[in-house]
Amino acid sequence: MPVSFKKKRNPYPHWEYSNTEYDSLIRIAPERGGLITEWRSEGKDLLYFDLERFLDEDKSVRGGIPILFPICGDLSESYLVGTNEYDLKQHGFARDLPWSINLLKDKLGIRLKLVDTEDSHSCFPFFFTLLMDVYLKEKSLQISVKIYNQGQESMPFSFGLHPYFQVSDLQKIKIDGLPGKCIDQTNMKVTNASDQIGILDKGVDFLSYPSCSVKLFDCLSRNVIELIHQEPMDTTVVWTDPPRQMVCLEPWTSPRNSLVTGDRKLEIKPAQYIELFTTFKHNSF
Repeated sequence: MPVSFKKKRNPYPHWEYSNTEYDSLIRIAPERGGLITEWRSEGKDLLYFDLERFLDEDKSVRGGIPILFPICGDLSESYLVGTNEYDLKQHGFARDLPWSINLLKDKLGIRLKLVDTEDSHSCFPFFFTLLMDVYLKEKSLQISVKIYNQGQESMPFSFGLHPYFQVSDLQKIKIDGLPGKCIDQTNMKVTNASDQIGILDKGVDFLSYPSCSVKLFDCLSRNVIELIHQEPMDTTVVWTDPPRQMVCLEPWTSPRNSLVTGDRKLEIKPAQYIELFTTFKHNSF
């Protein structure tokens, strides 16, 4: 099998999983939130990654595929567990904690693992194990997530991914598959998705509920990224941060503030688990 799994030190500490048959690889920095920093498909680097910012550990990451857990977005106020109030920072804590990494037994991908800690209990008082299996396929990344509740109470949560896809020019981007209406997360008002797509180069942050896959077309490089949803991880957020030439196409289970409002909030009963799936495909046109 033409795969390799190696630990490397340069240009930053990471693990590299590659498949020479597909001329594809992923690089992962497990100590930095289980972050997939790079994805190459058929020799093309698809992810945006700000290496200089990554090397400054006092700054939040801009690039790769950050993992969002136990919330996506932010909370408007404290959330309740019984009569106790807890606070979580934006996108939760999973992207800031060290994960473990292993090669899957079938060698077709890698497994990232995160478990609760004393520190996580201060803001999320639950016992959990989170497994994220990443399969490097021909022209695609398939991601399977299992979240286990190992405590005695039902565990509320949201889960999402925040991939940064590099693009040639924000003014020459097309996005297909979004419904006509979306929610502008800068003011939480309903607006037209087409209007938001028209101002990607000005900066957007909007959420929608597509009924099918969503495709991101780069009209200069002619790359296509397709996000294939599977319920309940079928909420899509689009975010740009100009002048960075990238588009975040994010699969979430739930909108921001879900733990407070209950909107699409997920819960896992004691001693049970939930499994989530999403796939990113790469093609050309």
